[in-house]
Amino acid sequence: MAQPQITGFEELAKQSVLYPQESLLAVRKDQNSLHIGLPREVSLQENRIALTPDAVAILVRNGHEVWVEKDAGKGANLSDHEYSEAGAKIVHSPEEVYQANVILKVEPLVEEEFGFVKAGTTLISALNLPALEKHYFEKLNELKITGIGYELIEDKVGGKPIIRAMGEIAGSTVLLIAAEYLSTPNGGRGIILGGITGVPPTKIVILGAGTVAEYATRAALSLGADVKVFDKHIYRLQRLKYAIGQNLYTSIIESETLAEAIGRADVVIGTMRAENGLSPMVVTREMVSEMKPGSVIIDVSIDQGGSFETSRMTTHKNPTFKYNEVIHYCVPNIPSRVAHTASTALSNVFLPFLLQTGTIGGIEEMIYANRWFMKGVYCHKGTLTNSHIARSFNMRYKDLTLLLAARM
Repeated sequence: MAQPQITGFEELAKQSVLYPQESLLAVRKDQNSLHIGLPREVSLQENRIALTPDAVAILVRNGHEVWVEKDAGKGANLSDHEYSEAGAKIVHSPEEVYQANVILKVEPLVEEEFGFVKAGTTLISALNLPALEKHYFEKLNELKITGIGYELIEDKVGGKPIIRAMGEIAGSTVLLIAAEYLSTPNGGRGIILGGITGVPPTKIVILGAGTVAEYATRAALSLGADVKVFDKHIYRLQRLKYAIGQNLYTSIIESETLAEAIGRADVVIGTMRAENGLSPMVVTREMVSEMKPGSVIIDVSIDQGGSFETSRMTTHKNPTFKYNEVIHYCVPNIPSRVAHTASTALSNVFLPFLLQTGTIGGIEEMIYANRWFMKGVYCHKGTLTNSHIARSFNMRYKDLTLLLAARM
């Protein structure tokens, strides 16, 4: 068979003269454009990322620049290709991504990351007070960083949107965890979570009446479980009953019925949130010792100290331990178990905020234009703006403010 004749056209094509060349889509920019960096999380068992590719695409179309560190979304099953297609620039090292003016991440900076962040950066991340010490804020001020603790940010009606979103996820997930560890293969009591005809329903005690408790209660009731909710404040219990929309056993914690309910429970879920830095410890060793072998404790508040005297922090790889034959699940950051869903929820909160920030003219303008937003700023121009931090370090608010006044 005769070989096809090679023409000059093929050689010309090989030289890429006629082949279309890939290039980044040009986007409009103005003086209010944000340069946002999304680092890969290096904190233990953190799989979430603060923005999804869909959110990045909207930011880029509005003139903002987004840099994403390679594999930053891998834990949430979001690929570099998806971010690249959305208009983000994929950078291959933390040194590069931390050159952005706005760093948006899930967990607080760890020691190694302080070596990458540049002076004058705006940092938006969690502010996990029980895990932070004074030198963390001193380092922020040495670098003249404006820090925003996203779990402290309130909206116009006094709600905390990040806490609410993560609480919904945690509340829905804890029942799946409880069902898993009640099973015989996992050393549990070998009972179904809920109730079936002719079999007494599972007894569940929930400590706290916030968002996590609300969604855990909804899930438990839908399965037919017998649910009892305890809290320190009557108004929270009233609000929970109104939200659930049906009759529900509720009681204040300071009562003799708590120990009795825990002793009979198959599952006890601690959702007590911190009021002054640490969550209240309301269940003693003696109470745990009265629980049935194979029953399950899930301490959702472990990242803020925990609600059980027997709790100690565990990990997603080694999530449980036993005390007096009672299974303890004390993994912080439960939403990271479902990182894709949690990342989408975070992105839904951050996207409107970033778009509004660009419209107003920048982070500082956003802070001063919305006084309700100031509750989330923990280190702005070297000055502390949230008194919860001062109380957590057993310092007077004025003293800690002076300590952090590196820009004054």
